[in-house]
Amino acid sequence: MENDERIEGDFVEKLVRLNRVAKVVKGGRRFSFSALVVVGDKKGKVGIGFGKANDVAEAIRKSLEKAKKNVVEVPLKKNTIPHRIVGEYKGAKVLLKPAAPGTGIIAGGPVRAIMESLGVTDILSKSLGSGNAMNIVKAVMNGLENLMDARKIAAGRGNKLSEMWG
Repeated sequence: MENDERIEGDFVEKLVRLNRVAKVVKGGRRFSFSALVVVGDKKGKVGIGFGKANDVAEAIRKSLEKAKKNVVEVPLKKNTIPHRIVGEYKGAKVLLKPAAPGTGIIAGGPVRAIMESLGVTDILSKSLGSGNAMNIVKAVMNGLENLMDARKIAAGRGNKLSEMWG
C-alpha cells in the first residue's frame, strides 16, 4: 500500500510503507504492523514518522504524530532545490539534483512521496545502494537538511544576495 494521501489541517499525509510483522508465540503467530509516513505542507516543510502497533490504524496514527513532530523547513528555489546534494543514511545514498521547470519529479516511490509533500515539482533523483524504504527516506531527509540557502549564506558573510551573485 503506497502513497495513500490524506489532507488534515494544512499537512498532506502520505503512507510510504505499511509492513506486517509476525511474531511466533506458543499459540501461533502474532501479527503487528509498522507504518512509515511522510507529511508536508507543499510549501517547503516536510517530516517523516515511523509507528508500530497491533492495529493498522493505530500504527498509522502513531507514525503521523511522530511525523508532525519531526517537521523540518527546506530552502526551495522556485519549484526545485537550490543545488545538487547526496543524502546518506547507513547503506542508502540518494542523489538529488535540481531540474528545469517542466521536468517533473523523476524519482522512485519513497523519494517521490517526500518531494510531493515538500512541494517540489521539478527534481531529478537517483537512489544508490540500499533499497530499504526506511533508509532511503532517512537519506533523503539527510540531504534536504544539509541544503544551503543562498540568503542565509549571504547574511552570514555580511553581504547582500546581489553582491554574491554579481
